[in-house]
Amino acid sequence: MPYLAQTMPDAFTRVRLPLGVIAAAQGAQALVLVGLLAWAGLRMGHRVGLGSPVLHAWLVARRRPDWARLKPLHAVLLGIAAALAILAVAPLLDRAMPPMLHPPASATAGLSAFNGFLASFYGGIVEELLLRLFLMTLLLWIVARRRRTALPDWAYWLAIVIAALLFGAGHLPAAANIWGLEPVVVLRTLLLNGIAGLAFGWLYWKRGLEMAMLAHFSADIVLHVAVPLLWPGALP
Repeated sequence: MPYLAQTMPDAFTRVRLPLGVIAAAQGAQALVLVGLLAWAGLRMGHRVGLGSPVLHAWLVARRRPDWARLKPLHAVLLGIAAALAILAVAPLLDRAMPPMLHPPASATAGLSAFNGFLASFYGGIVEELLLRLFLMTLLLWIVARRRRTALPDWAYWLAIVIAALLFGAGHLPAAANIWGLEPVVVLRTLLLNGIAGLAFGWLYWKRGLEMAMLAHFSADIVLHVAVPLLWPGALP
């Protein structure tokens, strides 16, 4: 909520409720909705070989997770690499971007970075539960119901790409609030977020939900914490 209030201040000025009340209401709603969708994703994941290996090891198998196979450090590095790729591609598109309609609220670098740190938990947890654990699993589950053999790799890649595009589409309201909804804004938003979405989807497929979460959180730390501290006012 503090991050949204910083990037979309006009939307919050129209609401007459305190930020804490809004956050509590949205949090309760998300807890129910995301909880149900995450449960559904876990149920469907058994059919398509996807899921949450760390939680399964702790709660079902009652053993230590196989960290050597999961490679959490690799997930962190892949998340950082995805963030750096976004930072490298963004300036190429920014030359064609329209003038800002509503620049983000001015804030000190420290405040902006702290809000970004808070937002990184939402990205790393909630967005991965929705887009990878539920949506990506659902797409593959639908395909699996029509096949008697194991799913081919192209089915997983198709689900990864669709989830990545929808991940980018979910960021369009914030981008439209800043620049307006012009074609170049849509392209920039889908492409930059899609880069990260492909990496997170691949990790979910190969290493499980927790590694996708870890990579997403690491990417957000670079984009929403390191960048505001080093380049205040930048919009990756």
